[in-house]
Amino acid sequence: MKYTKEKLKIENAIKKEWIITNGIGGFASSTIIGANTRKYHGLLVAPLSPPGRRHVILAKLDEAIEVEGNVIPLYTNIGKKYISEGYKHQISFEKTWIPKFEYEVDKIKINKQVTMEYGKNTVCLLYKIKNGEKKINFTLSPVMNFRDFHCMNTNHMFKIKQNILKTKVRVIIDDNKFIPIYFSLNEGKYIPHDNDIYYNMFYIEEEKRGFFPEENHIVAGTYYVEIQPHEEKVITFVCSLEENIDEINAERIIEKENSRIKKIVSDSKLINKSENTEKNELIETLVKTSDTFLAYREFTRLHTIIAGYHWFLDWGRDALISFEGLLLITKRYDMAKEVLKTFVRDVKYGLVPNGYSGYDNRPLYNSVDASLLLFEQIEKYLTYTNDYVFIRENFYDTLKLIINSYEAGIDFDDNNIYLDKDGLLVSGTENTQNTWMDAKVSGIAVTPRNGKAVEINSMWYNALKIMEKLSNKFDDKQTNEHCAFLAEKCKKNFTKKFYNKDKKCLYDVLGDDKIRPNQLFSIALSFPVLEPSSKKAKEMFETVTKKLLNKYGLKTLAKGEPNYIDVYSGDSFKRDMSYHQGITWTWLLGIYNDAFKNIIKSERNKTKKDNLKLEWKNFKNSVQKTFCKVVNDGICVGSIPELFDSKQPYKPGGAISQAWSVAEVLRILCEDQEEKRCEY
Repeated sequence: MKYTKEKLKIENAIKKEWIITNGIGGFASSTIIGANTRKYHGLLVAPLSPPGRRHVILAKLDEAIEVEGNVIPLYTNIGKKYISEGYKHQISFEKTWIPKFEYEVDKIKINKQVTMEYGKNTVCLLYKIKNGEKKINFTLSPVMNFRDFHCMNTNHMFKIKQNILKTKVRVIIDDNKFIPIYFSLNEGKYIPHDNDIYYNMFYIEEEKRGFFPEENHIVAGTYYVEIQPHEEKVITFVCSLEENIDEINAERIIEKENSRIKKIVSDSKLINKSENTEKNELIETLVKTSDTFLAYREFTRLHTIIAGYHWFLDWGRDALISFEGLLLITKRYDMAKEVLKTFVRDVKYGLVPNGYSGYDNRPLYNSVDASLLLFEQIEKYLTYTNDYVFIRENFYDTLKLIINSYEAGIDFDDNNIYLDKDGLLVSGTENTQNTWMDAKVSGIAVTPRNGKAVEINSMWYNALKIMEKLSNKFDDKQTNEHCAFLAEKCKKNFTKKFYNKDKKCLYDVLGDDKIRPNQLFSIALSFPVLEPSSKKAKEMFETVTKKLLNKYGLKTLAKGEPNYIDVYSGDSFKRDMSYHQGITWTWLLGIYNDAFKNIIKSERNKTKKDNLKLEWKNFKNSVQKTFCKVVNDGICVGSIPELFDSKQPYKPGGAISQAWSVAEVLRILCEDQEEKRCEY
């Protein structure tokens, strides 16, 4: 993806962001002109307890050219009443993996690349400068901070201590002496600044989100590099929490990172040269982006999946929904093992953690579906690998515990999970949000779904059938018979009670007839609780298609239902009130796709089957066309956001880069790879 001069106009460029990551939860991110528009933006946002406790360390690196007494800024900063004009000298931005910026001033050409060292809290910037006819000074000023990335240092006066050894600098900000920051330049001279506060940087996106938009930074000093007429020079800047920055070679790190990501694409074997170029390019982009969500959790010594950027950490539900698209489709089976282990190591009362605290790594258990989704992803893992030994040794006992706990009842953390006498699962309370529609405002559930929820009971049946299959494989007769009994009872009463003949779909929760996409789970999982060949299933799928599907995903509520909202905007209250009340979510395309496939598979009439296949092909082509545009011209270069408005022009919203959005679109694009499984 390359943006040339005409696409770098300020009004367009500040709406397009980029992000790269370091494999431990840290990242570098900004807009394509380098203007920070969020409190989350920074060149080094470092997890102090990977992947949690993320802190903004290096907010920016402001470059300028001094020529004949004139200072020409290459940086773009935004204040409440001004915008510096470095963007006027930028002639391109490009990102296939490593972000590249190109500038030109008075026949001086500057190329910049930004990369992070994988597995380290280190960012490197590489400049290649080709000077014109006059002697110049190239200057770089580190704009720094030291704060939690959710917070802001508004009206803050910094304390800064610097130890300087030539061009290597050790910095302590606000007496954080146990976490020194290091930065260096490969040449030139460094002049420290005395109490140089950058006042009131203005974050446009935070203002849109209803937050106070201004904060202060500290400018540590300035590097000066003298460049003679017609001289060509390579300059490297490194900022890190690692002390040995003088040993870090930025060019080597860029080369190493390019090789690493190239291998991930190659090993995935997803690029089909017989396919059209557009599809190949989209798949390659999403495979690369999939890597940004994978992070090593230090205290578990296992990999996990970050739900989205900028603000999310790892969530059990999101990780398991993303699991196949990020790890199995891309053939990263060893990492897939680690992710599965991550989410079973802290199972409590049969509950898989829905996430971990970003501050103290404490597991959080506000989820009824994470435990049930684990069964589906283990089934998927076995489909790809046939590695029953790994599952038997590491998960089978935990899966039995989950089934037994859900049957016996779990009242831990207000989850209120129990199996009713009709064989259907009940979960939650009026104020407990433990399904994926979990928005709360002032402690009150926006979309209360307590009771017998449609997707939870679909997942429960699916879990029982997978357990029935595994127990047969592992010669566990008692478990096999018991799960078969529970599954039969669940299916019988689900089919009897969940169908809403008036709306020709399924109840979202028994007693709640709002049309929502959750009903798709009933025919989308490995073991559908509702027969896909049945009239009820076909009517439900048709209703969902007509009422909820658009090209960006599925709406969370049908238009015309009470409290329907189709625009996601405003402050946190307004956004939370709309979050699951009609807004379009991309990840739901994956469930829709699976439901579509199961209906096709179940169809016995050849003519009808052929027509369905044609409709499915058109659906997949629409996904390809839509998201090719999104990754190339959307809010985040090379990625897919969390959600979209549900009316024209379908503005993106939420997190700019979301794991399950990327995973599910990639999965749909790679349907033809299903026959290439079991290579492990």
